[in-house]
Amino acid sequence: MSEETNTQAAAAETAKAEVKTAPATLRFVLGEKLGMTQLFDEKGNLHAVSVVKAGPCKIVRVRTQEKDGYSAVALGFGDVKESRLNKPDLGNFKKLGVAPVKHIKECRLADITGFEVGQVIDLGSVFKPGDYVDVQGKIKGRGFAGAMKRHGFAGQPASHGASDRERAPGGLASRRSLGKVLSGQRMAGHYGFTTTTVSKIEVAKVDTENNLIFLKGSVPGAKGTIVSVLETSKPKKHVVAAQVQKISASKAANTKKK
Repeated sequence: MSEETNTQAAAAETAKAEVKTAPATLRFVLGEKLGMTQLFDEKGNLHAVSVVKAGPCKIVRVRTQEKDGYSAVALGFGDVKESRLNKPDLGNFKKLGVAPVKHIKECRLADITGFEVGQVIDLGSVFKPGDYVDVQGKIKGRGFAGAMKRHGFAGQPASHGASDRERAPGGLASRRSLGKVLSGQRMAGHYGFTTTTVSKIEVAKVDTENNLIFLKGSVPGAKGTIVSVLETSKPKKHVVAAQVQKISASKAANTKKK
């Protein structure tokens, strides 16, 4: 029994050694939103955090300027059975020489030097506590909704005979000049299930063993939603202005007398 255990451990170490790590310049991962929880920081402050299972993510394709017209790296996340794929997708994976994945998303890069198919993203080297990221995903779908729920309209008064206008959107001004409703007019319609990006979320904790990343605040989507986590495009750090202590006039006068 001990020999079998040693053999399995040696096989696991060999498999880990064969796995290649992608360069840390690619600060982009795919993950699944697991939900929210709470964490205490070093100062004892309690923070609400979103938990994202970000990985393992592997590179399934590298696009070059010469062949594809642009430089990008395609990341894959999640395992899927070959029986659940159609023939074109299965043929693409076999042509690339990688195991099938459930979700794929590209990230454009200016320099793709050092990236190869099959490399795995090391979450610990990409993101660290204190970094700021942008999270992109699809928000919850809420079906057909009225103007008040969809756009936050205040509604109309219920007085002066307007008994059925409390939740109506109001006039559309469709008879002025053009005589039609312009595109983009805020009206009732399908609400939710749109791609949304939340910018500049701080990384609270990174669990490399379980491929978990804890983000302060909420991220788009429901539990089980696939989200993209990438380095923020906003200024990296918050600037905290120096606080000047204010002294009342009476207290300042008493200080001068002393």
